[in-house]
Amino acid sequence: MSARLAVPKTYKLAIGGKFPRSESGRTYEVLSATGAFLANAALASRKDARDAVRAARGAQGGWAGATAYNRGQVLYRVAEILEGRRAQFVDEIVAQEGVTAAVAGAQVDAATDLWVWYAGWCDKYAQVAGGLNPVAGAYFNISAPEPTGVVAIVAPQDSALLGLTAAVAPALVAGNAVVVIASGRYPLSAISLAEVFATSDVPGGVINVLTGSPAELAPWLADHADVNALDLAGAGELDWVDLQIRAAETLKRVLVPGDPVPSPQRIAAFTEVKTVWHPKSML
Repeated sequence: MSARLAVPKTYKLAIGGKFPRSESGRTYEVLSATGAFLANAALASRKDARDAVRAARGAQGGWAGATAYNRGQVLYRVAEILEGRRAQFVDEIVAQEGVTAAVAGAQVDAATDLWVWYAGWCDKYAQVAGGLNPVAGAYFNISAPEPTGVVAIVAPQDSALLGLTAAVAPALVAGNAVVVIASGRYPLSAISLAEVFATSDVPGGVINVLTGSPAELAPWLADHADVNALDLAGAGELDWVDLQIRAAETLKRVLVPGDPVPSPQRIAAFTEVKTVWHPKSML
């Protein structure tokens, strides 16, 4: 019996619930920690970024319109599928980042736990961030958080899975759609995570994953008029001051570079507050 041929995996983009190659046809080599070839990944272009924003805008309304309980179910389902594919993610992190299997396993477990944690916030955040305001007058005054819209994210560059999860999950809680630029050095587990999204009841277009050069893609997303917020969590090596200036042209909310520590404040960063006045009945 002859030896079987290996079936190398093709790592594509994730746009609108599909996995296309870059429209430019460009790819780049992903190397292991020792410099060995691992795979070719798609090198996303400006056109790919525009397509991702269009997909996110088309999906955001439906995601925001789902019940908070349903969004929590979907995020919990991501954790379930991620748990079932734990071994694959451990292998990819070991190969890309050169860490031990124990360290990689701890990262996968932490990412899984983070999806569960943010899933729990979906139907609780509005109660924490909103409420009945005391006002002088015969009115009810009620404030409630609403999603900002489309959030573009530069994911942390040194932690492909856990860093991307920590940046993406809180934006989803309130009903935003996301376009995320994955780690340029470690893109493999980001695309594998996109495959998890595709099988976890996440509506197509709610999470769009681009691989390639953050330095090339981030300015276009900062300029894009249909992007409502910009998270520069992984933009420490970029000219993030220039990105802020670009984003100001279209009045985007901007989070400056920094470790995306899990907290309700990261959910708040991508919400707007709507306040409603309603007259009380007069007896």
